[in-house]
This record gives sequence, structure tokens and C-alpha cells, in this order.
Amino acid sequence: VCKRPLADQEWYHGAIPRTEAQELLRQQGDFLVRESHGKPGEYVLSVFSDEQRRHFIIQYADSQYRFEGTGFSTIPQLIEHHISSKQVITKKSGVVLLHPVIKDKKWILNHEDVQLGDLLGKGNFGEVFKGVLVRDKTPVAVKTCKEDLPPELKIRFLSEARILKQYDHPNIVKLIGVCTQRQPIYIVMELISGGDFLSFLRKKKDELKTKQLLRFSIDAAAGMSYLQSNNCIHRDLAARNCLVSEGKVLKISDFGMSRQEDDGVYSSSGLKQIPIKWTAPEALNYGRYSSESDVWSYGVLLWETFSLGVCPYPGMTNQQAREQVEKGYRMSRPQRCPEEIYSVMQRCWSYSPEERPRFSHIHRELGGVRL
Repeated sequence: VCKRPLADQEWYHGAIPRTEAQELLRQQGDFLVRESHGKPGEYVLSVFSDEQRRHFIIQYADSQYRFEGTGFSTIPQLIEHHISSKQVITKKSGVVLLHPVIKDKKWILNHEDVQLGDLLGKGNFGEVFKGVLVRDKTPVAVKTCKEDLPPELKIRFLSEARILKQYDHPNIVKLIGVCTQRQPIYIVMELISGGDFLSFLRKKKDELKTKQLLRFSIDAAAGMSYLQSNNCIHRDLAARNCLVSEGKVLKISDFGMSRQEDDGVYSSSGLKQIPIKWTAPEALNYGRYSSESDVWSYGVLLWETFSLGVCPYPGMTNQQAREQVEKGYRMSRPQRCPEEIYSVMQRCWSYSPEERPRFSHIHRELGGVRL
């Protein structure tokens, strides 16, 4: 076993964040090895011992890896020695390795499994490339994470993948895997050929029929209804964060700000860049995010859809829009928008979150619109 390279060891989790490592350690003697986020190239042993999660830096000196006892020329040999001999990691800690925490192979890709192609754009955390999976030439989108980001941002970057691992729905972009065995970390997703919905609306505005715009709106409601049933709050729903597939199916993407909350409410203490024109008043005023605040954003997405990609609250700055909404102003009906769809939009913008419709109701109601 210890002849296999470090990356092939089932207990080696690569560059996963410390917080994620901690969640994986549940009982006495559980352990894994990971690459340090603060210092790439340095390795850390994370162990659950005596109701505590402990982290030990693997020392490297004179071509040997060790904790404080015997040194070995590879990390697998060092770990194997501590498992089989039950030698403590350090005398002071008394920690013994019992159970390797085995990585979830379903989502693990090696960097070599992915071939990067053209740059698609810049994301919040790094660049996004077109690519292919080497094994079967599947086209993919690859999000990369800048190596010099502070650890808390790397955690945010990976949280998108953690959320998407759980979901499978035709209107939610699919995760294919993560490359965390070394830096830079990649998140690999299905490649959606039509690109982002906002650019699509602007490019095709002369040929898009109202019926197709309604179809897109129903797709978005179906995806959001699925997220709501999974207690997922998206927090950044907007045309720029949806994608359009070849078959003109809309998919919700960009889960970089999403949260999964058991009680369905997430309290934020200030985010650097809040998309003000898309965000519900209670989220702007009190940092209270919920599926109801996502419904408000969905109303703005409907408005973007039927205005064919116009920026919301035209002619207003973010601050002006925020003040006007507080005073009761709501955007008027886009020219292409049927009255019954505008009525849904207005209900999404009820000031009180409890008065907004649920996504499942919106989905049903829009599905019943006859054009």
C-alpha cells in the first residue's frame, strides 16, 4: 500500500480546506492527510482524538518525513508505520491513528484527467476555461481557484462544489468533479454551450418569441423550486448567473454565494459585493436571506427576461434603486411581458417576505399561462 504515491492513497484528500476536513472527522482515531492551504507544499495530518479535532504539520527535514519519532522517505510510509505500530503522533498529544477517512472517489478527478482549452472568462475566484475530460472527450467548463487567495475564499470557492454534489435536476448546472489533489484547485462542471442567459437575451433579442421567454421563466422556477425543497438559498439569482443549453433549456448556475440552512434562513454579516438591484430589502437591511429573498430576485430575473436583458432600474444607481424600492417603487411592466406574468413579478416584490409566492406555486402558475 505504501508504495503507491501520496495522491493515490485513499486517506489523502489533497487541498481540501481545514473546515471541510474537520467535518469529515467524526469518531476516535479518524484521520486524513491534506495539503496546507496557508502553505502549499506543506502537509497536515488531521485527526479526531478525545472529542477534539487536532491538526499536525508533517515535518520534513534531511529528506525524511516525521512527526517527532521515526523518519521515512515518503508520507505513505510514515502514515503506514503509525497505523500498524500504533505509535503516538506526539508524546504530548497521545494521538493514535485508527480509521482512515476515505475520500469520496465519485467526485475526485486528477488534474491530468482534464485538458484545459480556451479561456471562457474570469470568475470571482479565478479564471474559467473550456476543457475536455481526457477519458471520453466530454466538453466541460473548468473553474480554477487562484493559489494566492486567502483560505476563507478558497473555502467559499469549494462550497459551490459541495452544494452541487447533492443535486441532480435538469435546470441546475451539473457538477462533474473536483481536482483537489494539488493546487490550483479545479471545479469541473458540464459545459453549457449557449453561454450565460444575459448575453443570450441581448444577442438574440430580435428573434426570441414571448413563448420562449415564458419557457425560460418556467425552467428557472423549476430549478429554484427544487433548490427550495432542498433548503438551499441561492442568494445571487440573476440572468448573468443562468446558462442556456443547446436545446434552449435554462440552467441555474453560480452557486458561489449559496447556503444550505436547516431552518431555511441565513444571516450574513456583510458581503463585499452584494448585487443590490437583485437583492430583497430584508437581505439588504438586515442580512436575512431565505428562499423568500430568492423569490424577490426571481422577480427581477423575470423582468430581465421580458425586457430582453436590460439592466434593472434603468437610469438609477444602486443606491437610488434601493431608496426607491423602500419608498414603494416597483419597476413597470416590460413591453413584451403579458399581464399575467407581470402580476407574478409584482407578487415576488411584496415588501413582506411572507406575502411572496413559493417557487412551486410560481412554477405551477407560469405553467398554466396560455399565450
